Amino acid sequence: MTDIGFIREIIIILIVSIPIVFLFNRIRIPSIVGFLIAGMIIGPSGFKLIADIETIEMLATFGVVLLLFTIGLELSIERLMQIGRILLITGSIQVGFTLIIFMLLLHLAGLPIIQSLFFGMLGAGSSTAVVLKFLSDNKEVDSQHGRLAAGVTIFQDLAGVPMMLLIPVLAATGDDVTSGEVIQRIIISFGSVGVIVVVARYLMPKIVYYLAAARVREGFTIGIMLLLFGTAYLTNLAGVSLALGAFITGIILSESEFNRQVFADAIPLRDIFNSLFFIAIGLLLNLDIVFANFGLFTIIVLAVIVIKSSIIILPLLAFRYPFRTGLIAGLLLGQIGEFSFVLALVGLDYGIIDSELYNAFLAASIFTLVLVPVLTYFVPLIIDKFTISFRESVTEHTGPIDTVIKHHVIIVGYGLNGQNLARVLKETGIPYVIIDMDPKMVSELRKKDELVIFGDVTKPEILEQASIATAQCIVFAMADIHATKLGLILAKKSNPSIFAVVRLRELDDVDEFRKLGADEIIPEEFETSLQIFSKVLETYHIPLNVIMKQIAIVRNEAYQLLRKEGTHERQFSRLNEILAAGITETYFVVDDNPHVGETISELDIRAKTGATIIAIVRNGKAIPNPSPNEKIRGHDTLVLVGDHKSVDEAIQFLNGEIQLAQ
Repeated sequence: MTDIGFIREIIIILIVSIPIVFLFNRIRIPSIVGFLIAGMIIGPSGFKLIADIETIEMLATFGVVLLLFTIGLELSIERLMQIGRILLITGSIQVGFTLIIFMLLLHLAGLPIIQSLFFGMLGAGSSTAVVLKFLSDNKEVDSQHGRLAAGVTIFQDLAGVPMMLLIPVLAATGDDVTSGEVIQRIIISFGSVGVIVVVARYLMPKIVYYLAAARVREGFTIGIMLLLFGTAYLTNLAGVSLALGAFITGIILSESEFNRQVFADAIPLRDIFNSLFFIAIGLLLNLDIVFANFGLFTIIVLAVIVIKSSIIILPLLAFRYPFRTGLIAGLLLGQIGEFSFVLALVGLDYGIIDSELYNAFLAASIFTLVLVPVLTYFVPLIIDKFTISFRESVTEHTGPIDTVIKHHVIIVGYGLNGQNLARVLKETGIPYVIIDMDPKMVSELRKKDELVIFGDVTKPEILEQASIATAQCIVFAMADIHATKLGLILAKKSNPSIFAVVRLRELDDVDEFRKLGADEIIPEEFETSLQIFSKVLETYHIPLNVIMKQIAIVRNEAYQLLRKEGTHERQFSRLNEILAAGITETYFVVDDNPHVGETISELDIRAKTGATIIAIVRNGKAIPNPSPNEKIRGHDTLVLVGDHKSVDEAIQFLNGEIQLAQ
């Protein structure tokens, strides 16, 4: 009978995975952290529920391949080109300095230079999943520190490619080989991968096109999986890992017009096998070693977080980014991510590290993944609270801007919303001051003679420079919700009468900002809903004044109408009456309209549709109750009356879209 004992292990893993996904999503911690912890709990060091680890490792290999494949799909060439100069420099500094510092420290601690270099490579990467999950949960994806952290993780993932290529070379240098053999190994590794990339880049788009043209969904999915595992297998034959082949496939297919469909097909498989991969990582961790050296592991984990965070914070400060931005971005990147787990497994297979060192790396990595989201959330809050208390006692400031300005608007954040507001204020002659934390943006604005201040709005001296005491309005148009809260508090303390407008992404934070003193709150999610229902009402020809009244009702009720399940039906009860009654609509006649030159009698629109032309507006003058012999002219505006169906048909008839017989 076939041994299917491994199904028991898979069932256990899936049973454990389901509550973990929901629990960790609830407490806003990335699920991969939960999978790692779950592996530790059910593994040999925990309750010993999993016995056949080798089978799980084999399944996890598919998870690695699919993980790197989807990372490659998201790292399109176009997206890589969007990495700015600052991110390129910051990412290079982060990867390079982290690698060098870890290598030197570990070598001084007694590890051989090859192993020290390898651990430096492992320490250079951070988890993209952890970074994006934290930013998404805290609504900071578009914040300045969010864009910086996400950009650096992209660079790290890209830097993982040459690192993976170097692993076989590092393994070879550990043997008794000559320098010539090492060079030969480098040439073979890079050369073979180069050939595969060139061939795949030429053939893959054509293959994907023919798969899509066949219009057989199952065939398309199977074909993509064949390309994925086929390329991974070829790179493995060339002496490079399966994961790198999968990554190359993803990068190439990211340029295909079918990349979204490929991504959608791969996601379900990736999620399943990724959970197996991270749980397998947790299964491999020997907790006995951790508890036996708990003090040492604590020091290592904290050292990793401090070193990695500092290497990000310092260059960002050098680029004149605020300390708070650098701190949050640095803390977010202070952990060790999934790409490093892949590299570690490959290094273990090649014999660069043994199981004991592998366990040490796993322990340190897992604890950084657990600690970093917590530190990133609480440390800035503690610092902000301390600095606000401290700043309240500070009386000195750098003084206002040179230009004397009063009754002006302070625009905080010069993104799209800030730019549009500034353009309108300039056209209407209303004075304004811009506060932004992007050094490049500030430099460009100063060249255009804009009144702009580089700085963090959470600092009272920056608000003082913007002449907060004499300002009439302040608009928070930035994406960083925590900085917006602090800035609002300080603005109201400095000038209690200032009119504060806050832009939010979602509705959840409206009440909190009301309590903080915001006079007007504009949640983008809510404003979108207003636009949607107004457009829907327009399709029913609801009069504009009625639509505007309903929008005003919703706004005046402080957004309660759409934020709660119950709605105030009394406010909308008259809409049914409006829909049942007749409506009035206008129709503008263009020069090439097919009915130009026809008389109202010839149109006979009332008999054909049920709608009536009650007036014609021509050259700014109304012709009420036009005679049947009145001809339709270009640039006329016809006033139609009727029910919804008849008016719709009349408009379609006038457009020439339908032909109606009497």
